[in-house]
Amino acid sequence: MRILVLEDDRLIGDGIKSGLEQCGFCVDWFYDGEQGKQALLRAPFDAVVLDLGLPGIDGMDILSWWRRQHLDVPVLILTARDALHQRLEGLNAGADDYMGKPFALAELVARLNALIRRSHAHSEPCLQHRHVTFDPHTRVTTCHGSPVILTVREQALLTLFLMNKNRVMSRQMLEEKLYSWDQDVGSNAVEVHIHHLRRKLGSDFIRTERGLGYYLGSENE
Repeated sequence: MRILVLEDDRLIGDGIKSGLEQCGFCVDWFYDGEQGKQALLRAPFDAVVLDLGLPGIDGMDILSWWRRQHLDVPVLILTARDALHQRLEGLNAGADDYMGKPFALAELVARLNALIRRSHAHSEPCLQHRHVTFDPHTRVTTCHGSPVILTVREQALLTLFLMNKNRVMSRQMLEEKLYSWDQDVGSNAVEVHIHHLRRKLGSDFIRTERGLGYYLGSENE
């Protein structure tokens, strides 16, 4: 899942980016408000972490502009403005969640997982398809009930497939979800990760639609 972070405090922003990446998220971090505002138009983000006290433009103005553009990506406001009337203002302006600073990274991760799960119409905390289950909280993957060791990137790719069970996803789409703008992507990186997932979860777990992309096999198979 790809996350957009708008945070002007370099120490906090770097900590959020590093922490989220360790939890399997792909993260693009901007400390310039105007650049961050435009970034949401340029990539398929799954959620946004938005600070309000940004240089050049206030975070509330960014949020209002996004919603006027009909961008419905879940937005979590993360700010020192934590008075009740400020929280209500943010939620009423279109934010999906609101957290005050200081904060615990574990709670931020849990809230982002919940927002993304709801945006994909998943009510259960664990993601499952046929014989494979993935718990975003514990980051444990099981196959036929037995734990399977996956790399961070393999977990991210598996999450994408489990969140989009009935969708064929092209290689370009998968690359845009798995890699941020500051990361180099090998020409066959996605294919390599899919090969590894098939080896660990079953050769027929991920199917190929020739000329279009990849999708999960039927639930009944």
